Amino acid sequence: MDSDDARAASRHYWDNEAPAYYAEHGEFLGDVDFCWCPEGLRESDVRLLGDVSGRVVLEIGCGAAQCARWLATQGAKVIATDLSAGQLAQARRLNEDTGVPVPLVQADAITLPVRSESIDIACSAFGAVPFVADSLALMREAARVLRPGGRWIFSTTHPFVWCLPDAPDANGLVVFHSYFDRRAYTEHSAAGEPLYIEAHRTMGDRIREIVAAGLVLVDVIEPEWPEGHDQVWGQWGPLRGQFVPSTSIFVTAKPH
Repeated sequence: MDSDDARAASRHYWDNEAPAYYAEHGEFLGDVDFCWCPEGLRESDVRLLGDVSGRVVLEIGCGAAQCARWLATQGAKVIATDLSAGQLAQARRLNEDTGVPVPLVQADAITLPVRSESIDIACSAFGAVPFVADSLALMREAARVLRPGGRWIFSTTHPFVWCLPDAPDANGLVVFHSYFDRRAYTEHSAAGEPLYIEAHRTMGDRIREIVAAGLVLVDVIEPEWPEGHDQVWGQWGPLRGQFVPSTSIFVTAKPH
């Protein structure tokens, strides 16, 4: 997988899927809420970003910008970016519907139109990180825009999930694929063009990328499936969630 293929596939996929994605998951995510993952971990509960009031916060891969909107209600000065015009169209509609408008910018996550050392906090909830071919470039870009002492926090699919089928039931508990196979998951058209691409990195790969970008790894959260949460989201669900993590959240900081 190269960067051009990944970029084209992601833009095409999310431009077309944005309305259906919102129709399926919008109620769970909330229009003005910050949900880190399908396990339902909310920033209002865990406060991984800390006090955002008065801080300049950049959301990378914002989708419909639900997280950015919640951050704005907490007093943050927010900028929300996404590669997909389709996702940003959903975001513009929700800006109007909720009465909580946030600035929206169409941008590639590895070439952000943001001045160096101008951001206090960068964040991404399953946005951009799984879909770029060169995630080290993304880590370096996040580090570039952060002020010294700033934080870059992102959630993504847990690397161990790569070993398992995309099934939330007992079938999803059978190891069938090598954890160490870094080939991207791809879906192709009849003509062989990539329509959907998702990259795989091991836990060690992620940590090495963070360190190579000049960032410090502060914490890794592997959310447990909460009791009473019975909503299935693709491969995520309460049965499999009892046994294996499906999400990893990386908390990083730029040294002073």
